[in-house]
Amino acid sequence: MSDLHYGVVDAIGWITLNRPDTRNALTFEMYEGLAEICANAPTDGSVKAIVIHGAGGRAFAAGTDMTQFRGFSTPQDAWDYEAKMDGVLEEIERCPIPTIAAITGACTGGGAAIAACCDLRITDARLKFGFPIARTLGNCLSVSSLARLSDLIGPGRVREIIFTARLVGAEEAEAVGLVSEILDDAEAVMARAEELAAHLATHAPLTLRVTKEGLRRLRDNGPGAEDKDLIETAYMSEDFKEGMEAFLAKRAPQWKGR
Repeated sequence: MSDLHYGVVDAIGWITLNRPDTRNALTFEMYEGLAEICANAPTDGSVKAIVIHGAGGRAFAAGTDMTQFRGFSTPQDAWDYEAKMDGVLEEIERCPIPTIAAITGACTGGGAAIAACCDLRITDARLKFGFPIARTLGNCLSVSSLARLSDLIGPGRVREIIFTARLVGAEEAEAVGLVSEILDDAEAVMARAEELAAHLATHAPLTLRVTKEGLRRLRDNGPGAEDKDLIETAYMSEDFKEGMEAFLAKRAPQWKGR
């Protein structure tokens, strides 16, 4: 198995960050592979949800592998890295099907950024989430990453966790809406992720897709963001007609994603 593995089982895509000996520290190739999978996610119903998780059960991902930074010597190196990261995270966020971060243990740096881009996050009780860069590398997050995190947990909390370099635990994460569920252990997290993905697979895919995009536009552009194309996509779809007829006939709808 490579450092990044992707497989589909029963219409659920499983992305495994597979460097357990390094707590799944991310290489540039892993970031690029993750972006490619999300950018090319099919909308034909063959994949209805994607779960991202870390191998080994000890960590989701402990950030970027620090050896990746040894060649940095100019401002352009730093600008290029953050631009690449912004592109990767945007591809995850724009993935046309629902994404679930199944978090076990450490979820820091680049791993925390990836989890923040997913639609749903669940964890076990060992969660340690954050960006301890003020006491480790001394680098920074891009404005895009700060905006995404601020939208998720509020700018005040983002400032506090970065300034203090502390890590957010499971109970606090649930209280502030960072995660939706806390499970007992890694095995329970994976079982719940599969159950949750299967549940999402029963819902109208276009409703989920346009909601994802609408929330992204709302964050970036505010309440005045363009939405006519999203409304048209949903209301003019075969699925909307099917949903209406199924509701009136008191039967389960058969979604097609078009």
